[in-house]
Amino acid sequence: MRQLFETILYQPIFNIFVALYNLLPDVGVVIILITLIIKAALYPLTKKSIAAQAALTELQPKLAELKKQYKDDQQRLAQETMRLYKENKVNPLGSCLPILVQLPIFIAIYWVLRAGLSNGSFDQLYPFVRNPGMIKTMTFGLTDLAKPSIVLAVLAGASQFWQTKMMYRKPAPKAAGEGGKDENMMAMMNKQMLYFMPVMTVIIGFQLPGGLSLYWFVSTLLTALQQKMMTKKTENGEIKK
Repeated sequence: MRQLFETILYQPIFNIFVALYNLLPDVGVVIILITLIIKAALYPLTKKSIAAQAALTELQPKLAELKKQYKDDQQRLAQETMRLYKENKVNPLGSCLPILVQLPIFIAIYWVLRAGLSNGSFDQLYPFVRNPGMIKTMTFGLTDLAKPSIVLAVLAGASQFWQTKMMYRKPAPKAAGEGGKDENMMAMMNKQMLYFMPVMTVIIGFQLPGGLSLYWFVSTLLTALQQKMMTKKTENGEIKK
């Protein structure tokens, strides 16, 4: 399994990392470029995920009504819920897939930065990629990306907060009555995630190399920007709901 992981993810990313560093010898610029490449490759998947997440958010009032209507018939509730998803062309698992895909990529980036910034090991280079001998870990002469960076960790947490806030669902109005209970519960969970995820991002970022926090920050920021663009297009009627 490890050999497969190294062949499919780690080695290609590591070679792109070194090849870019040979052209642009600033590790911070290289990390940003790699982030852009990965986000471009995952763009269709991320787009579907954002659309699925937005669609699920919009369906919460209808789901709450179904739970109220069929609260004593769980089998009928499950059937009606699936029918609602099908009619609205919503995949409830659609927003989870990109996370599952990005996790191994995140691990591969961690290994790449550990090898390139800390160990200085270049035994995984392809024959046509020049060995730079060493990689300078300072970026713009200001920050050592081999060491944890408080600034980058906070920036990563801030971008996580912005992205989560865009999908934040407000509590249902009192007029919704009993049908709004589940919607309010979803809003409460969203509010907890709104603050929990950014705080966890900052805490974890404190313990990781600054290069990984930089990747996390730029990646989350790009996802948030893509999310905002899609939301604006939906509001303007350019994307059908």
